[in-house]
Amino acid sequence: MDTAKLPEEIVSLCESLEKFIQREIDPLMHADDNIRFFDHRREWARTDFDRDGLPRPEWEELLEEMKRRADAAGFLRYGLPKELGGSDGTNLAMAVVREYLAHRGLGLHNDLQNESSVIGNFPGLLLINEFGTDEQRAEFGEALITGERVTAFGLTEPDHGSDATWLETVAVKDGSDWIINGAKRWNTAVHRATHDLIFARTSGEGGSARGISAFLVPTDTPGFSVSHYWWTLNMPTDHGEVELRDVRVPASTMLGGEGEALAIAQRFVHENRIRQAASSLGAAQYCIDRSVEYSKERVTFGQPLSRRQAIQYPLVELHTDAALIRGLVRSTAQDLDEKSHMQVSDKVSMCNYRANRLVCEASDRAIQVHGGMGYSRHLPFEHIYRHHRRYRITEGSEEIQMRRVAGQLFGFAGTSAR
Repeated sequence: MDTAKLPEEIVSLCESLEKFIQREIDPLMHADDNIRFFDHRREWARTDFDRDGLPRPEWEELLEEMKRRADAAGFLRYGLPKELGGSDGTNLAMAVVREYLAHRGLGLHNDLQNESSVIGNFPGLLLINEFGTDEQRAEFGEALITGERVTAFGLTEPDHGSDATWLETVAVKDGSDWIINGAKRWNTAVHRATHDLIFARTSGEGGSARGISAFLVPTDTPGFSVSHYWWTLNMPTDHGEVELRDVRVPASTMLGGEGEALAIAQRFVHENRIRQAASSLGAAQYCIDRSVEYSKERVTFGQPLSRRQAIQYPLVELHTDAALIRGLVRSTAQDLDEKSHMQVSDKVSMCNYRANRLVCEASDRAIQVHGGMGYSRHLPFEHIYRHHRRYRITEGSEEIQMRRVAGQLFGFAGTSAR
């Protein structure tokens, strides 16, 4: 990993993480045939095909054990505020760490499927800590870290994805309660969630940024149901189809101000997008580096593959793109630490769509360079491609990211221009 011009404390953090992973996490990954979750058997070992394609309990328990060890070692909460036991980790530090962990390759230290990591990413907790009431912070703060509470994120709907201001789920006031009706799609982690953060229109017209509210809905509330789970390119699935039929919740479940939940959604995606970009960058560099190493070892027609420009030039292009994106990711993450999120929203989008596209190109090229073995499940490149391909759609599709950049570039940000 390129550590040039990084603050010494971030470099030291990565060095400490490496020692911890080698001492605690790598041995756990190889114990009791846990390697089955990461080698060529990974998709089958992780997936309960007889239970709607959900993650197997033993797979999720292994992830929880990794988190417990990381928490005991003082790493899991690094990015959280000090009042939650964290270290107030900066966006720059989190971006560097995300890249570093992904650059190590597939492993228990930083699983792609669940985005579980020895350095935790707790976007839901950060939202509650910033926008929640004292009672909500007390209920969810520690519990979301330990797993006693789990929140899913219910924004996307069957007929509405990136056009979130047009969502059709509605909440109507009834005395001191709210009654919610609607549906949510791709409701990730709802299979184990105790609460689902449901976004619903409480006032205003479709397309308006105001009038959307968020509710921390207990998943055992009458009228809340999961009809099925969508099977995806990468399995297992935890993407539920949620139906809400006359779901009654008290006013105390509302997160943030009434009609002002779009700010919550934007805060969620901004920090997630930059960290997602950093992870994609790290995974891309892993694919590039492994391809370079293999091309030096693989001899065909009497010469190493690395002597051929047909192998060299595509990898040179990818390596150059990675260097350029790395600079943009790190400078943008630092801007997020120093400016308001909306001031650098366009740069976050640049990082996100370019890094997510890069890892797809890099993993595809790695498959090509490695030939038949690259196409097999015995090497990690097909898994990396299948996982990261979704990031060009989730957290706002790359077209939405480009639209945001265009809005800033052409001066119509905040208008109705398309």
